[in-house]
Amino acid sequence: MKLLAFVDVHGSLAALKKIVKTAKKEKPDLLVCAGDISIFENGLEYLLHVLNKLEIQTLIIDGNHESVNGMRKAASLFKNINYIHDKTIEKDDYLIFGYGGGGFAEVDKNFENSVKKHKKDLINKKIILITHAPPYGTKVDRIMGQYCGCKSVTRFIRKFNPILVICGHLHENAGKKAKIKNTIVINPGPYGNIIKL
Repeated sequence: MKLLAFVDVHGSLAALKKIVKTAKKEKPDLLVCAGDISIFENGLEYLLHVLNKLEIQTLIIDGNHESVNGMRKAASLFKNINYIHDKTIEKDDYLIFGYGGGGFAEVDKNFENSVKKHKKDLINKKIILITHAPPYGTKVDRIMGQYCGCKSVTRFIRKFNPILVICGHLHENAGKKAKIKNTIVINPGPYGNIIKL
């Protein structure tokens, strides 16, 4: 499976143009946005419209610049946009678990509750986690010599061993990759990153 993943576009038409160009050239099976496609939902419907025109299934979560209700409503207008916050979906041999929002909490009880809710679905699966918050203690959450990611996400990774985690939020770490045990963690940045599984 081939993914085109991106995050923290923040309404940049230059970034969106690059994503569209890469999608047309690489023909990914899925587009994956780990949140903050907009700046506080300004132009959100237009941004999703551009992605929808690619006619590639797009999985998206909200970041700290979108609300759950705002993203759900906007995504519902487009047939190729699938809002997956607090949801799991199966694609090929993979279980994709989406959890959006925030990115600021060191411990996220809402995320932990979502994991409990979906626990049955997650056991013995090849998991891809899409979250706005980066896991704590890696190259993707280190800023000015300090870690500032989410320990709840790190605990999830250590317990469920996902194959891949796509995250963002910390712009300084765009394009960086890390590993926790056998899990690859990627902040694909606003211009996107092709990931082959």
